[in-house]
Amino acid sequence: MPRLVFDIETSALPLENFDAAQQEYLFREAERQPTEEDKARKRAEISQQFGLWPFTAQVVCIAMINADSGKGQVLYQADDFEEPSEDDGSSGGEGGIAANSSVDGIEFAPQMDEAELLAAFWDVAKRYDSIVTFNGRGFDVPFLYLRSAILNVPISRRDWLGYRYQTEPHCDVAEQLTFFSVSGKDGAARKFNLDFYCKAFGIESPKSHGVTGLDVADLLAAGEYRKIAEYCVRDVRATVDLYKIWADRLRGIK
Repeated sequence: MPRLVFDIETSALPLENFDAAQQEYLFREAERQPTEEDKARKRAEISQQFGLWPFTAQVVCIAMINADSGKGQVLYQADDFEEPSEDDGSSGGEGGIAANSSVDGIEFAPQMDEAELLAAFWDVAKRYDSIVTFNGRGFDVPFLYLRSAILNVPISRRDWLGYRYQTEPHCDVAEQLTFFSVSGKDGAARKFNLDFYCKAFGIESPKSHGVTGLDVADLLAAGEYRKIAEYCVRDVRATVDLYKIWADRLRGIK
């Protein structure tokens, strides 16, 4: 059956989005530090984590690829969004994916805002029975669920966080390569990041083009939306390749 492989990119919301009580809560640990220098260091550390929490960050990009066909779409927030005309042929595409511009089988579709991006994603997701992610159980999926709930965007698939030890409907490759954390944090099957796994298995790393997830906030601020989208697509392509290696060489091990 066709599998949808996807990855998301997130970015912290502006601090002014939170009132005084929320800011006090977020930086409470920093205020407990003994010196002003320690407080400033802790505030900076906490601020860096904002992009990881769905209550302090937003989804700025979602890249999706059909694992069988290699075709897909990347949805991304962009100020230069233009509404497609009714007769420009941009309402179709494989698996219900809309087309704006296409490169190597991937359609790049800028979105007006996060809510529209999420709605477009859930419209595609409902057409697939199975998904593949890298660390999606721990990050991407709960992030999407919570951001969708916050923005009141209907969620079309509610079964991606079910029984952990199944690969249907959700195969999290990071979980598979650690055998569900069988050896803990430091054992033989400890968890590595996607870049490390790619290099170990001879797959081109998504970071090989000089962009990493740490650059997303700066790229967003600079209006480099397409660079974010291209990086996210590279993450998904790498996940597809890693999934195929796992399926061929390791699937079925218990």
